[in-house]
Amino acid sequence: MNNRWRLVEVRELPTLALWVLICAVTALVQPKFLTAGVFRSILLWIPLLVVVAMGEMMVMLTRGVDVSVGSMMGLAGMAVGIALRDHPGIGVYGAMVLGIALGATLGAVNGLLIAYGNVPAIVATLGTLGAYRGLVHIVSRGVQVDEYNLPRELGRWSIDGPFGQTLVPWVVVFAILAAAGTLLFLRFTRVGRDIYAIGGNPEAAWLRGIPVRRVTFLVYVLSGLGSGLAGVLYASRFGTINPAAIGSGFELIAISAVVVGGVSVFGGSGTVAGVVLGCLLLGTISTALTVLNIADAWQGTTYGLVILVAVIFDHWMGTRFRKA
Repeated sequence: MNNRWRLVEVRELPTLALWVLICAVTALVQPKFLTAGVFRSILLWIPLLVVVAMGEMMVMLTRGVDVSVGSMMGLAGMAVGIALRDHPGIGVYGAMVLGIALGATLGAVNGLLIAYGNVPAIVATLGTLGAYRGLVHIVSRGVQVDEYNLPRELGRWSIDGPFGQTLVPWVVVFAILAAAGTLLFLRFTRVGRDIYAIGGNPEAAWLRGIPVRRVTFLVYVLSGLGSGLAGVLYASRFGTINPAAIGSGFELIAISAVVVGGVSVFGGSGTVAGVVLGCLLLGTISTALTVLNIADAWQGTTYGLVILVAVIFDHWMGTRFRKA
């Protein structure tokens, strides 16, 4: 069966096994890890990552990479916070539209540079990472947007859900919708099939008449769109928007989730379910480190290690299948 039609691939099974192992070991050391409060903490940690990772996944499926996602998230979130502070009449849904539109615009700049300017993806997005991060500080003038400047309804998205105050608040619902939308897009649209084809063999895709430049441009727009939405959800999740904190370092976490979730670094292979599983694994690791009172500094080390292990495993799997 073609890889893109599978919910889970072989390379994702070790991620599932590692998640089960981490949960078991942490629960044995600290039994309170199995409480509803900890489960809710994991659920609240994941939505921002899932939304960003969906866009990063599509970029990496085409053999690209977007290291500017954290900066796009930061700029979109900061702009939304300033808009809500200075023009509260736009409302939370108007702010959401603003964040998504700004994120898509920033992603379009990346897409133009890469698809039509022939700038290597890592170079282009490293450049915009710095440029967008600088704009965060310029537009904010170094001043954070405080909780009392944001509408209470926005904060309720991280507390209330479709059925009131449950374990599944609205921010989780938004993440589920983003993942479901990405799954349907990749599975049931021609563009989704083209994304996999480009990652599998760009030259062959071009010879088959696939508009490689246009599809490449689109995936960077979608990556920016997801980052913009994540900026809005960040404001809901944390209540304040600090220009030095929002989105900082988030690109490493997003790429970690995508790679450890089974998306091939060589493009053309990976599933939405695998990426969601990668997000769950990183969210569980982050929460486990907190429950076990391990220093936050270890989180960056952990993310780096999971990327390294995932890349080695991906290379091993690719070599194995080529020899088969």
